[in-house]
Formats: sequence, C-alpha cells, structure tokens
Amino acid sequence: MPQVTINYKKPETLKILKSLAKYLDFDILKDKESISTINGVSLIPGDSSIDISDLKEIFSNNNIDAAKLRKEAWTRKK
Repeated sequence: MPQVTINYKKPETLKILKSLAKYLDFDILKDKESISTINGVSLIPGDSSIDISDLKEIFSNNNIDAAKLRKEAWTRKK
C-alpha cells in the first residue's frame, strides 16, 4: 500500500485531515518512532529493557580508571 507523509505546523490541519480521511477512505497513523536531530545527527532513543548488569562482569576485573580513560581519549595526536 502506498504511503504519504504530511508535515504540518498547526493542530487544525490534523483535524481537517481526519475529516478528509472519513470521506476519502484513508488512514492516519501516528509516528511510532520519534527521532530527534542535533546538528544533523539523528538521535535514536535507547532500549530501556536491556539489562546492563551483565556488563559489570566484563569491566570489573580490568582496572579501568575513568581519569586515565579521559586523558587518553581527549589527547590530541600531533
């Protein structure tokens, strides 16, 4: 089934489209996925159902120091 996306600014536009949908026999679907953008980069929300407690086992035995990681990650290489 072909689909069309309509972007609108005013809430009244949606009311008009809903009334047209009754007469012209088309469906209006809500956007299930909300993707935000910052400076052209898409931000996709993470899955909150993922259990990250399993990662504790991986990182707990590796003497990882946050200060050392920051220093190495932000050092500019010449």
